[in-house]
Amino acid sequence: MGGLGLTFAGFLAIADKKLRVVEDPTVEKVLDALPGTNCGACGYAGCHQLAEKMVGREAPVDACPAGGQEVVDAVAAALGVESVKTARQLAVLHCRGGNAEAVRRATYRGEPTCTAANMTGGEKSCLYGCLGLGECVAACAFGAMDMDENGLPVIFYDKCVGCGACVTACPRNLIELHPEEQKLFVYCKNHDKGPLAKKDCTAACIGCTLCVRGCEVKGGITMQNNLAVIDYELCPQDETPTVKCPTKCILFDDEQKMTKEYFYSTLSKKTG
Repeated sequence: MGGLGLTFAGFLAIADKKLRVVEDPTVEKVLDALPGTNCGACGYAGCHQLAEKMVGREAPVDACPAGGQEVVDAVAAALGVESVKTARQLAVLHCRGGNAEAVRRATYRGEPTCTAANMTGGEKSCLYGCLGLGECVAACAFGAMDMDENGLPVIFYDKCVGCGACVTACPRNLIELHPEEQKLFVYCKNHDKGPLAKKDCTAACIGCTLCVRGCEVKGGITMQNNLAVIDYELCPQDETPTVKCPTKCILFDDEQKMTKEYFYSTLSKKTG
């Protein structure tokens, strides 16, 4: 038995030398520069695969959307190439129809995920709005989201890295990634006509066109299928279109107010 053990050990030692894959040290350097979250937002299986693609020049130095400028600079340094400027992307939830605003039409008792609830329409009368089961929150690997007391997910401006995991998780496509400099948003996706939309949710866009007329540039905001749509190439980023909105579904510079610290401080005040 001892002889057999020594023989097998010898075979294993030889196999280890013959079959060992020598890792490019540059891959390890790039991997150390990446955040290590393996979130998949880059389109690859994880940070290690992305590092290999970067070393092989198959992926650019700014391919990691979760890293920000600091990671881009570190990756460029590890590769010995010039860094590039990257624009911060933020997730924005285009719905304000929480439990207080949206009319409830049923009680959902199925699997507690948005994907499952979406198959039957969920509890709310609005079939375009947030289902409120937090699948997007569960998908966030950065602690940049939580559910509020009104049954809506909240995105923390100071923690969001723009990885897009929440975007993919939402079955109703209510979450979008926007450049940080965009601050004017329509917080509704309802395409029903005004009276029906308002009946389902007090925060819905009712197609009144006041924001269209309020925009200083013609064509900056248009009505498409009963919903106000912002053309970010034309519409100035200011509060002018929001002033007369009767349901406050279009707001300016509202996202950056919600930081993680502020969110939890308001919860403690309400529950304390």
